[in-house]
Amino acid sequence: MNILYLDCSMGAAGDMLLASLLELHPDPEGFLRRLNGLGLPGITVTVEKSVRRGIAGTHAAVKVFGREEDDHVHGHDQTHHHHDHPHDHHEHGRHEHHTVADILHLIETLPLPETVGQKAAEVYRLLAAAESRAHGVTVDQIHFHEVGTLDAVADVVGVCLLMEELHPDLVAASPVHTGFGQVRCAHGLLPVPAPATAYLLEGIPMAAGAVEGELCTPTGAALLRAFVQQWGPMPPMTVERWGCGLGTRDFPGAANCLRSAWGRDGGGDQVVCLQCQMDDITGEDLAFAAERLMELGALDVFTTPITMKKGRPGHLLTCLVRPEGEAALTEAILRHTTTLGVRRSLQQRTVLERRQRERDSALGPVVWKESRRGDLFREKPEYEELARLARERGLSLEEVRRLIRGDKP
Repeated sequence: MNILYLDCSMGAAGDMLLASLLELHPDPEGFLRRLNGLGLPGITVTVEKSVRRGIAGTHAAVKVFGREEDDHVHGHDQTHHHHDHPHDHHEHGRHEHHTVADILHLIETLPLPETVGQKAAEVYRLLAAAESRAHGVTVDQIHFHEVGTLDAVADVVGVCLLMEELHPDLVAASPVHTGFGQVRCAHGLLPVPAPATAYLLEGIPMAAGAVEGELCTPTGAALLRAFVQQWGPMPPMTVERWGCGLGTRDFPGAANCLRSAWGRDGGGDQVVCLQCQMDDITGEDLAFAAERLMELGALDVFTTPITMKKGRPGHLLTCLVRPEGEAALTEAILRHTTTLGVRRSLQQRTVLERRQRERDSALGPVVWKESRRGDLFREKPEYEELARLARERGLSLEEVRRLIRGDKP
């Protein structure tokens, strides 16, 4: 399994993600040609090698109508989010704003793979929803400055296209350092993280860190929310290459960069084991709780009969979940069971690489599950497929299995 890991100890921004992922790409020059050839109006994306605090990396510069945006509103990139207030921002005599609908239409007109266009649109919907909450207006009232919009669209589309071409099986990231203090924007001084950024990071592990200033921008937060599947320390992996995206601003005593690692997991990952024991829950309530936990994304849920204090028979409930789902599943256990507390432990596990593949059979297309590790290979038809066909054809499961495999009577 290919893993992409993002180190967000200096936050995240669109241009830093773009530059960091570009260093992982096998053909960065070819990618830049394709990105600049998409037809984004007035946009040119260039990169340069540079050094920040002794760390070498790549800085991505987005020029809009021949001019690179100044780094003065949001610390790393220029995603401007405003609503119906007058502004005096001009570019070549322009004084234009774009609605969310305008941006989505622009993305639709670009010659992008369908999945890339959909992901870029998802990122902007996340941004718009966060900005509408931050400013207390509807999404339709959110407007974006023209130049800042085009700059950010290039970052968003570039990151989405890089993710498509790199195609990691798992995107993991560290907790996000946001910085602290205040940041100046069109509305005046705002706390760090800025309100829109804070809303986008809800449910995501985060910390202020030791750097004063804005480290994570709304664009960076939206991209992380759209792509990251697992949060926490770097999972066990064999790193094949590193990427380093450099930000524009310099911070005292800290290298302003976002590092990324690309590698393979060797068949292992991390899961959180949540457990609690109860002697006062009914069988119906326990079964319902287990059902809800699976619906909420648990990897597995099971119960073990145990003997508790005073010789009382009880149940040990065990729930396995990926780290990013721990908070929601813990809350669900507390809500749906009688326990007064939940224990947690972070565990390593070794797993086979798994995938699903559709195959033709005498009964029509059937989904098979395949798993492998080295020279070990297993396969079997998906149970739900077997059950569906058995019900439809009035057959037993074993009869369906034989027909699917093509066994002779």
